Amino acid sequence: MRTPNAPNLTRRLRRAAALGLLAAGLLPLPGLAEKADRFKPLNVEADQPGRIDLLKQFVEFNGNVVVTKGTMTIRASRIEVRETPDGYHTAVAFGAAGKPATFRQKRDGVDEYIEGEAERLEYDGRTDTIRFVTNAAVRRTRGSGTADEITGNLVTYDGVTEVFSVSGGAAATPANPGGRVRAVLAPREGTAAAAEAASAASAAVPALRTSPSLGTPR
Repeated sequence: MRTPNAPNLTRRLRRAAALGLLAAGLLPLPGLAEKADRFKPLNVEADQPGRIDLLKQFVEFNGNVVVTKGTMTIRASRIEVRETPDGYHTAVAFGAAGKPATFRQKRDGVDEYIEGEAERLEYDGRTDTIRFVTNAAVRRTRGSGTADEITGNLVTYDGVTEVFSVSGGAAATPANPGGRVRAVLAPREGTAAAAEAASAASAAVPALRTSPSLGTPR
């Protein structure tokens, strides 16, 4: 029986120690929970039977498909999931007529979400990016309101850098008859501009008028 050489033995011991610390909850993971979404397992549910090809590492699901990965949720009519040779997952989600595929994921460290929809979504687990393809609309939501919104034919969101890129014209709508790429940006929360905007918005709301109490003596 061959005795492992010192470098190999050292590497094995370090890996075993790291796994032990991770199991005990002592080894810090990169980022907070939301940043750790890319390390979570990919879960897929659907109404109809799927097709699974273990040899090609390919899965197809149809009918009210819901994909979750940590705080990330994708909903679509049909989805194709593949595992790359290096172990990462890619997914392509397709909407139905009048019902686009949708995406939602919590931002790291703040009570905000990235939400969006398009006719097709393309997710890359290795780079943690998602592409919203054809009639795309992506927004950053805060509470029940929308802080920022971007529309175009193709919007790409990088979950690591939190950077958007948009290209191509959007579909013409009554609100955007020219089909131009559009972005609506709100002041960043916690800034003086955001406080001033909130104050102006509250001042624009008419004060609630109350009626005199019935039966009050004059």
